[in-house]
Amino acid sequence: MKPLLLLFSLLLPLLADVPLPNQLGCEYHSSPLAIATSTPRFSWKIMSSDRKARDLHQTAYEIQVAREADGFNGKPLWSSGKTSSAATGQIEYRGSPLVSRDRAVWRVRVWGDGDEASPWSEPASFGVGLLEREDWSALWISSKDDHAFTTKENIQNFIGDPQRGSLVMTPAKYFRKEFETSPVVRATIHATALGVYTLEVNGHRVSDECLAPGWSSYHHRIHSQTYDVTSLIREGKNAIGATLADGWYAGYVAYGLLTGQEGLVPGINGRYYYGISPAVRVQLEIELADGSRKTIITDPTWKASLGPITESDILMGESYDARKELTGWSTAGYDDSKWVDAVCKTGSDSKIEPHPGVPVRPIEEMPAKTVREQKPGVFIFDLGQNISGVVRLKVKGKAGEKVTIRYAEVLHNDGHLSTENLRCARAVDTYILKGDPAGESWTPEFTYHGFQYVELTGFPGTPGLDAITGIVIHSDTPRHGSFECSDPMLNKLYQNMIWTQRANFFEMPTDCPQRDERMGWTGDAQVYVRAATFNADIASFYTKWLRDLNDDAWDYGAYPAYAPRPLARPNEHHAAGWMDSGVICPWTIWQVYGDTRVISEHWRKMNDFMEWRAARDPELKGAIDDCGFGDWLSVGEVKTPIPFIDLAYHAYDAQLMSEMATAIGNAADAEKYKALAEKVRAAFQKAYLQPDSKLSIHNQSAYAIALFFDLIPADKRDAASAHLADLVKENGNKMTTGFLGTRPLLPALSASGHHDLAGILMQQHEYPSWGYEVNNGATTIWERWNSYIKGSGVHEPSMNSFSHYAFGAVCEWMFADLAGIDRAAPGFDRVKIAPRPTGTITHASASMETRHGKLACSWRIDGEKFHVEIIVPPNTTADVTLPVKGTITENNVDLILSKGIHSHQDNRLTLGSGSYQFEAAY
Repeated sequence: MKPLLLLFSLLLPLLADVPLPNQLGCEYHSSPLAIATSTPRFSWKIMSSDRKARDLHQTAYEIQVAREADGFNGKPLWSSGKTSSAATGQIEYRGSPLVSRDRAVWRVRVWGDGDEASPWSEPASFGVGLLEREDWSALWISSKDDHAFTTKENIQNFIGDPQRGSLVMTPAKYFRKEFETSPVVRATIHATALGVYTLEVNGHRVSDECLAPGWSSYHHRIHSQTYDVTSLIREGKNAIGATLADGWYAGYVAYGLLTGQEGLVPGINGRYYYGISPAVRVQLEIELADGSRKTIITDPTWKASLGPITESDILMGESYDARKELTGWSTAGYDDSKWVDAVCKTGSDSKIEPHPGVPVRPIEEMPAKTVREQKPGVFIFDLGQNISGVVRLKVKGKAGEKVTIRYAEVLHNDGHLSTENLRCARAVDTYILKGDPAGESWTPEFTYHGFQYVELTGFPGTPGLDAITGIVIHSDTPRHGSFECSDPMLNKLYQNMIWTQRANFFEMPTDCPQRDERMGWTGDAQVYVRAATFNADIASFYTKWLRDLNDDAWDYGAYPAYAPRPLARPNEHHAAGWMDSGVICPWTIWQVYGDTRVISEHWRKMNDFMEWRAARDPELKGAIDDCGFGDWLSVGEVKTPIPFIDLAYHAYDAQLMSEMATAIGNAADAEKYKALAEKVRAAFQKAYLQPDSKLSIHNQSAYAIALFFDLIPADKRDAASAHLADLVKENGNKMTTGFLGTRPLLPALSASGHHDLAGILMQQHEYPSWGYEVNNGATTIWERWNSYIKGSGVHEPSMNSFSHYAFGAVCEWMFADLAGIDRAAPGFDRVKIAPRPTGTITHASASMETRHGKLACSWRIDGEKFHVEIIVPPNTTADVTLPVKGTITENNVDLILSKGIHSHQDNRLTLGSGSYQFEAAY
C-alpha cells in the first residue's frame, strides 16, 4: 500500500467524528476564472469519513487565501484564524485588497466538538475579472456599412398580415486576427459583445457557451466572459476569430412587430431596441515564459467578412449556406485578402463586468422518437418531449439543395404543425447544402426555439430518425431535486415541471421559450421562485437576474413588469403581483441560501419601491394598475379586483422587508416596515374582511392569498379557511385560480385544516387541474389550464404557451407538504420534516440539495404501519413531525435519546444530521 493511502487508512477511525470540508465554492461557483467582485464569499460543505455518522456539525473554521503564484508557503493574502462559527457559507473575504486579474487559491479546515482540526481541504481557486473601465484596452469593433448586409422578407409569409411590415434579417459577421508569440505560460481571453458571439483560437471553439454574453440592461451593464485558452496557444503563429450576431441587443425582442413600422429606427419594427450595429470586444492576455506579457486586442487591424450564417435572430431563426463556409478561417495562414478591415465602434459607456450567473449551453441530446411524412416532401419528427434549444440536422445531397426546418410544440388534429401561438416569431431555420458526398451536419448557433415537433421540407430523399436530433439548451443551473410518489400522474407532472423550468431558465426566468416574447416576466418569476429552488441551484442565476431587475427599475421607484425591459415606457406596466418580484425574490434567495448580500445590494431600490407604492396609495385602499393582469388566467366567474391584490401584496412586501432589514442589521427599517405591515394589514381587514370571516371578494384566489399572506386575524382564520374549502367543494373539488392564486391555494388549505382537500385538488383530473394537462398529453406545464383539448386541439392560439412554469408553483407544496421537507430557518440551518399523506397517495419521496447537503424524506403506508426514511444534512438540525400514533421505533427498537436524536415527544423529534429509518402505527 502506498504510504499516503496507508496513513489515510490509519487516520480514518480517528477522523470519524471530525467534519471534513469539501465542495468548496466562491460566489456560488467552483473555482471560477473571473468573479465580479473584489470581496468574494466562500462556501463549503462538511462530510464524515463514516457514512453512518450522525450529528455532524462544525464549531469553528479557518480559511487561508494565497496568491496562486505563491501558494500557501508564502505570506497569505488572508487568514481568518480559527473562527468560532458554524457558518459554512456566505463568508466574506477580508484580506489584502484584490484587484482585476488577481488569481488566488484558498483552503479551509474545520473543527467539530473536539479540539482536533480536520486536515486542510483540497485547494480551490478563483480569479478576479476585469472590474474597472481602464482594464479594457480592447476596442469595440464592427463591420463596415452594417446595413448593407440587411435582407428583407415579407412578414405575411408567416403571420399572414402584410400590413405588419417587413422582416429585417441580418447575417452573422466574422472577425479574425493573426499574431505570433514565444512560449506561453498562460493565456486568458476576456470577451464581450453588443450582440452575441462565439470565439475560436487556432480552429478550436474556446467554449460550448451559447448566446454569450447574454442579455442584460445594456444601458446599465454589459456582461463579459473569461476563458483559459492556454492549451490552444502555440509558439509561433496563431489566429483568433470571433463570430458576431445581433442577439438581444439588435435583433428582434418580444412582440414589437405587432405594432411596429418598417424602418431602421431603434425600437421600431420589433428590433434595434438597444442599438443597430452589433459589436464585439476581445482581449487576449498572454503571460510568456520569459516573464513578459503580450495582449491581443480587437482594433482596426482585425479583418471582417460575411460567411455561411446568412440570417440569424433569436426569435426568427437562422439560415446557413454551407457553400459559403470559411474553411480554416480561425487558423494561422488563412487567406483573408478578400476580407475588409474591421471598424471601431463607439460602443457603450455601460459598466462591463464578469457574468455572475451560469452559462447557457447545450445540456443533452434528444433523439427523435418518430418520423412520418405528413404530406409529400414534408416530414414531421416527434422528440417526445417539449424542450428549449435547437436541432442537429444530418443530411446528404447536392450542393444548393435547401432544407427548411420549422418547429412547434403541438400538432393540429390533422397532424400538421400548430405554429399560430408563435405569433411573430418566425422560428424557421434553413440549411443550404454544399454537396459533401460524405454527408453534412449542422446545428444553428445564434437562435433557439421551444418545440417538441420538427418539420423538414426540401430534404433530399426520405429522412431517417437520425436526420434530426434535439439539442437541449438552457442556463446550466445545477439540478438536484427529486420527487416520486404512488400516483403516476403526479410523477409525470413533476417531470413536466422540471422540463418547463429548464426551458425557461434561459439567461433569465422567461415566461416561455417559443413565441415572440421570451421575457423575464416578474409575476411568473415571483410565484415560482421558491418552487424552483427545490429542483436546482438557482443562486447565481437569480443573482444575475435580480441585477437586471434592479437596473431596470424606474427612477421613481417602481419595478417593471419584466426585466430586462426593452419595450416599457415610464409610468406604465405597474402590475400588482408582478412588480412585487423586486421584494419577494431577494427574500426567497436569502431564505434558501442564507444570502444577505442580495438584500444589501438591492436594499435602496427595494426601499424606493415601497416608498413609491405608499405614495400612490396614501389611503391604503389598493391601487389600480395600468396592466390589468390581476390573477392572470383565472377561470372563475368572480374575478379578484386589482386593488385587493395590490393591498394584499403591499402588506406582504412590508412584512418581508421587515424580516430582511433584521437580517442585515438595519433595526430602524425593521421596525418601520413591521409597523407598516401591521397598518396595511389592518386596512386590508377593514376593506375586505366581514364580521362572519367572509371576504367581500368571495373567490378561491382571494382567500388563498389572504391566508397565505397572513392577512386574516388568528381568531378568524379557521372560519375563513372553511369558506375557502366550501368554495372548492361547491366547484366540484376543482379550482378557479390563476397565476397569483394557484401558488398559495394548496399551502393555504393544508395549513388551515384542509389538507385532505388540497390532496383532492392535487390529484384532480377534470378541467381545470394539473391532471387534466397530463391526461391531454402535456410534457411541460401549460400557460392555460386548457391550452390543448384532445379532440378539439389548441385553445386560444393567439396567446397560448405549452411551456409556462407559473402553474407549476404547486411543486413547492409537493415537496414541503406532501413529501414534507422544507426550511425552518434561513439557509436551511434548521429544517422541517413533516410528511403529510393525503388523497389516495400511499408513498412519496423527495430530496433536494441544501447549502449543507442532501435533505430527503421518503415515506410509505403499509397497512396500519407508517414507514419513513430521513436524511438530514450535516451541520443541520431537523424538527420532525410524523403523522403517526403510538410508539416510534427505529430498526424495531424503541427510540432512546442518543447521538443524532436530540429529543422525542409523542410524534415529534429533533434530529441532528444523518440517516434515519422510523416506523410507527398510522
